[in-house]
Amino acid sequence: MEHPGSPGPARIAVRVSAADLVDAHRQLIARAHERGLKAYGGTILPFKGDTLGFCSPANEAARTTFNHWLRTSGEYDGVIDFDKALRDPSDPQRLQARYDSGDHLHPNDAGAEAMAEAVPLKILR
Repeated sequence: MEHPGSPGPARIAVRVSAADLVDAHRQLIARAHERGLKAYGGTILPFKGDTLGFCSPANEAARTTFNHWLRTSGEYDGVIDFDKALRDPSDPQRLQARYDSGDHLHPNDAGAEAMAEAVPLKILR
């Protein structure tokens, strides 16, 4: 099964913009709030140099724009900044090598642990 942004025909046929991501997240937030639930959002991890073909100027711009919205809009009840926790300080568009599974897209076990540590425990109470 292919999905937007993946290598192959779907990559060309379907583009997901930052506006598409924001609209979808607003729907998730609204549905959670309608049911009396809190909604927490997590930033999108960097993926520069990934081996699966996601890295492109358009996808990076969408990621950056979406992450900025997520951090600043106040629409979520809280934000978990996975991007900040796992990005390479010397190249913020890349995962830190110690968190990279090898495909430059998915975190390894240490990355998953760093993501868990990025969750503010106060939101779980």
